[in-house]
Amino acid sequence: MLKDGSDSVGALGALNRVFVNIGLFSEEWLEHFKPFVGGTKFTPFEIAVADKNSSYWKATEAQTPDVALFFLATARPDYLKDAPGGRAYLTSDRREIDRGKLVFAERCARCHSSKLPEEAFRFFQEPSCAGPNYLKCWNDYWAYTKSGEFKKTMASIALADDFSAGNYFSTDLRVPVTLLETNACSSLATNALAGDIWDNFSSHTYKSLPSVGRITVHDPISGAPRAYDMPAGGRGYIRPPSLISLWSSAPFLLNNSLGDFYWSGSVAARMKSFESGIEQLLWPEKRKGDRKFMTASGKEVPGLVDVTSATSYLRVPKGYLPDFLEPFVGSLSYVQPWLFSEGGIEIGPIPKGTPVNLLSNIDVAQKDKVLLFFAAAKRDLKDLPRGASDEEARKAFARLVQPLLELSKCPDFVVNRGHYFGTDFFSEEPGLSDQDKRALIEFLKTL
Repeated sequence: MLKDGSDSVGALGALNRVFVNIGLFSEEWLEHFKPFVGGTKFTPFEIAVADKNSSYWKATEAQTPDVALFFLATARPDYLKDAPGGRAYLTSDRREIDRGKLVFAERCARCHSSKLPEEAFRFFQEPSCAGPNYLKCWNDYWAYTKSGEFKKTMASIALADDFSAGNYFSTDLRVPVTLLETNACSSLATNALAGDIWDNFSSHTYKSLPSVGRITVHDPISGAPRAYDMPAGGRGYIRPPSLISLWSSAPFLLNNSLGDFYWSGSVAARMKSFESGIEQLLWPEKRKGDRKFMTASGKEVPGLVDVTSATSYLRVPKGYLPDFLEPFVGSLSYVQPWLFSEGGIEIGPIPKGTPVNLLSNIDVAQKDKVLLFFAAAKRDLKDLPRGASDEEARKAFARLVQPLLELSKCPDFVVNRGHYFGTDFFSEEPGLSDQDKRALIEFLKTL
């Protein structure tokens, strides 16, 4: 399953695609996109073509069920109680665990439990819920999960001794990012859209999903909020990950932005990572970031924008350039050696502290805007003196921010935002008490 849940053709289809992604039948795969930079329209890698022309595809397809069975046999929970010294991190207070289960039932189970009240499954029974009508079905389901009926029934399910047995600890439903408020870039992935490279590996229902609506993004320099309309056709949703072995998988969120990572791999290091991540998840005011950004609740929360750590240059070798830029290389290198050269393109100096996402999400397929950007870069960077200071480069580069924003495939720069459920930063429900948060943490450590 991809982060945005677009691999919705089933486990076997998703597994087959992985092997293409790492080189299987590359003779065909590389005909559908330009590696590294892009700049040309992606076209679908067709299963029928692979089935007809690749013996490697056929051999892989025949063995895929065995790969799936292997994963099923090996994908077992790693419980903290079974890890060396792990029991020292668990409470022996049964009342606190039960309190954590009740908090989980009320605030978390609706996205993170495959055991739910029978009524919960009724909301997605209509065939139209799988496509264009999904958002209405989701909204009806979400409203139900806030009702006393859901909470009462879910509490009895959670308190049962076998609650964890056979529980995937995810609903696998698509959750709108308008509700999550997490960084939108993962949900804006385009590979599985209709007509794109993995078109054959995503379902019609995925491709017919409606837009989740409007989100708020922030200017990467000033931090000013602005509205961004999410596109339809599959984007804008995230499937909740399983919480099984949560203690071992911090930092949290899809981009691993919540919590410090202690890399040694020991149980003690894993628990330090977990404690750092879960604190930032449930107490958003503890998150990292020098600036504060507005949430849907109207409250401000610290946020982090990934930036360059040193003065840098964007260099693209000639062989990776989009076709429409290749004529500029060589022929203009004597006139504009600072931008075009025999070897490719070089843009810089890019000052220290520049948001990385400004450069990493450039949509090179927007040819006219790309050419306008190069014209702006020529105007603003060419007169910088050799060995220009960061301050000089920053002033010149500031004028390129708007052209880069217009080229961005994801203008969302705050990486550690969102998932404010159970906190005072979530507008739909009151925040949990610190005592309830601590009880919830104790329960989560048992998964």
